[in-house]
Amino acid sequence: MANLKRTLSLSTLVIFGVGLMTPIIVLGTFGILAQSSGGHVPTAYLAALVAMLLTALSYAHMARAFPVSGSSYTYVRKAIDARLGFMTGWAILLDYLFLPMAIWLIGTAYLNSAFPGVPAFVWLLTFIGLTTLINVVGLKLATAVNILLLLLQVLILGAFVVMCIHYTLGDPSKPLFSLAPFVSGGIQWPMIMSGAAIACYSYLGFDAVSTLTEETHNPERNMPRAILWVTLIGGLIFVGTSYVVQLAQPSLEFANVDSAAYEIARNIGGDMFVSIFLIGLVLGQFTSGIAAQASGSRLLYVLGRDSVLPKAFFGYLSPRFGTPIWCLILSAVVALLALNMDVTTSTSFINFGAFLTFILVNLSVVFHYWRTEKRRGFQAFILYLMLPVAGMVADLWLMFSLDRKAVELGLSWLVIGFVYLIFLTGGLRNQPPELVLEEAI
Repeated sequence: MANLKRTLSLSTLVIFGVGLMTPIIVLGTFGILAQSSGGHVPTAYLAALVAMLLTALSYAHMARAFPVSGSSYTYVRKAIDARLGFMTGWAILLDYLFLPMAIWLIGTAYLNSAFPGVPAFVWLLTFIGLTTLINVVGLKLATAVNILLLLLQVLILGAFVVMCIHYTLGDPSKPLFSLAPFVSGGIQWPMIMSGAAIACYSYLGFDAVSTLTEETHNPERNMPRAILWVTLIGGLIFVGTSYVVQLAQPSLEFANVDSAAYEIARNIGGDMFVSIFLIGLVLGQFTSGIAAQASGSRLLYVLGRDSVLPKAFFGYLSPRFGTPIWCLILSAVVALLALNMDVTTSTSFINFGAFLTFILVNLSVVFHYWRTEKRRGFQAFILYLMLPVAGMVADLWLMFSLDRKAVELGLSWLVIGFVYLIFLTGGLRNQPPELVLEEAI
């Protein structure tokens, strides 16, 4: 049977994770976050960063304990219960299976704004086709493409920040240093948390990295470090960039909230800069789509390999490329749903599954280290009990800050998964299929 190949180092993991986060997405979703947070985008990103760092720490603990692919699905299954592990895998499928769809939808929205004469489905199909082809060939090609595109989008993001600073300095009424983007007289914390719940969409790269464990050199050492570095680097980029953009564009009025940064780019740099920005955003979405689809396909592969999902389809690896080709194709087909969704609904829908999964991963740290291994002492109390519980509370608060439609869709997805679990386990009397660990691990 074909095996996943260990080709990734710590640096490539960090690049892959940051690439999935897509640093330039802070511009792509700026209008949505500005309205949902009441004009305090950096505060929303900062609140999300605190919650995500707590959860990333739990992921790092569990990645060290169980250095295998499967991410949260594996952690909860091994630390708590196989049936709850299945529901965790089902919940994170909501994230990984639909995340590429949301990414390509954002890129399509911006291209459609720039070229309204071209049908949106043309852009969507182009994103899907090229990304799937690259991922089928393998992670070496995907990583090489990611490095190049990540460099280009970081350069363009830097140019956007510089133009915002130049624009702000040109207006005497706008100070370059102000606490207004973070805190102002009209701040409403429920709106901040609503914005933070959406902002967490941008942080999802840190957990997706853990699905690549079986393709990583020395995963016990490199995976925990990569998870924390990806979260911290992404957070600093999002908070810093949104602060500068909020100074330049304090207004909440946009012609199209889904492509607000297109309007901001025109204001601060004119038509030529709009073109440069659009290229950067599209490249960023392409980079993120590659990483998101690759991670999602690995989770589907592990579920298939364990016979939780039909093994002949989901557990198949291409003999030539060593990649889960059918899982990649399924991800491409699911992405077609983007034609009937808007950006806000798709990102909130995805975040519901992510938050539920984050809560369970935090809980798995308590079960594994505090209850099973019985780690004790002050340091263990902080690391394996207090911080994971704090992460659970933060994630729960964010989950219920999502819009009502997203929660309803998320709960519907869970009901479907629970019905399938009942069928799979004979009315919950039996355990789901046992986790299969490759001899190479």
